[in-house]
Amino acid sequence: MQYNHHHLADNTPYVATIGFFDGVHRGHQYLISRLMEQAAAAGMPSMVITFDRHPREVLGSNYQPRMLSTLSEKLQRLRQTGVDRCEVLSFTPQLAALTAREFMQHVLKEQLNVGKLYIGYDNRFGHNREEGFDDYVRYGREMGIEVIHNDAFQLNQVNISSSVVRSFLDEGEVELANQCLGYNYTVEGGVVDGVQEGRKMGFPTANIEPSYALKLIPAPGVYAVKVRVEGTDEWLSGMMNIGTRPTFGENKLSLEVHILHFSGNLYGRTLAVSFVKRLRAERRFSSPSALRNQLIRDEQAVEELFAEAE
Repeated sequence: MQYNHHHLADNTPYVATIGFFDGVHRGHQYLISRLMEQAAAAGMPSMVITFDRHPREVLGSNYQPRMLSTLSEKLQRLRQTGVDRCEVLSFTPQLAALTAREFMQHVLKEQLNVGKLYIGYDNRFGHNREEGFDDYVRYGREMGIEVIHNDAFQLNQVNISSSVVRSFLDEGEVELANQCLGYNYTVEGGVVDGVQEGRKMGFPTANIEPSYALKLIPAPGVYAVKVRVEGTDEWLSGMMNIGTRPTFGENKLSLEVHILHFSGNLYGRTLAVSFVKRLRAERRFSSPSALRNQLIRDEQAVEELFAEAE
């Protein structure tokens, strides 16, 4: 896959970086912007190399990674960086079996024409994980690839990583997760038939079934969200409840979104839900009317939050 290619002589080597880049967070964005500076300084094109699937998904058959982005979301964010070329390698057992040296020689050098490889200190590739940065530098020297290390991007003295973002989302700390990502964490899903308890209380909600089963769902609770209905451009204000609906004695995790002042049937449509702030943890109310009173307060909190932002 190649984007905005600058008709370069085909033999011009690339300045490249490689990684899984889940979420394309600010640490990744920083690495790629440094890569592009290096490429511009060297008069060489820039390339980001990534994978279509999480390595552990391929290697550990029962391992379920929890992803911050789908492949298409990841590619869209990588494209937005303005990098000259984006290469997606298909992560197969054959690829996984290559040693670091074979990978550098056959894939990076011969297939992708990498001249400089820009990587983080802790970035490992190849079958034998004992090898590290110094080994890559040595192999690179043998085959004509200059390996350069990159400093980690820090936000308030914390290294930003995909696992840091995941742990914030697991705690419901969507604002901190968003700061690390540089954008609001978003989950897409189709609207499926719900129990309609909300409608009886004057809070019609759309029940969402996430489109991508591996996508990480933030901690249970009530969130202020922005919602976009497929086929429209507008982000509407809403509130989302993630949880087991304990007031109604259920225990299956459900994702219900209420779009403020919205009337219309959403059944069968796809919604994108972007998390802005967690309002409260999920809790059990003594009665549906106590829950309804709380929902009215939640709705006011969402109105105020988004009114300030405008």
